[in-house]
Amino acid sequence: MAKFVFLYTGGQMAGTPEAQEKAMQAWGSWFAKLGGSVTDMGNPFASSVTVAPGGAAGSSALGLGGYSIINAASLEDATAKSAGCPVLQAGGTVEIYEAVPM
Repeated sequence: MAKFVFLYTGGQMAGTPEAQEKAMQAWGSWFAKLGGSVTDMGNPFASSVTVAPGGAAGSSALGLGGYSIINAASLEDATAKSAGCPVLQAGGTVEIYEAVPM
């Protein structure tokens, strides 16, 4: 099994405490469905900065919202495991990268 990093972009933040609770339940259900494939549920991201050569820093334009690390047999398997991800239901996307062992 290889490790894949799921990077979440876009989506809408829940506006009320009730909607936030419902969103958290959706994430919990999705992670439960993935079971032992989840190696790190990850976290949402807060503020960010992009550092360029020479040390110049500026606002990040990527719009990443968070990450998770998932075990999968292949990129195709990881892609299939992204089905039902709550960020997709909120209008966002999942970027999937295979982590190369070093």
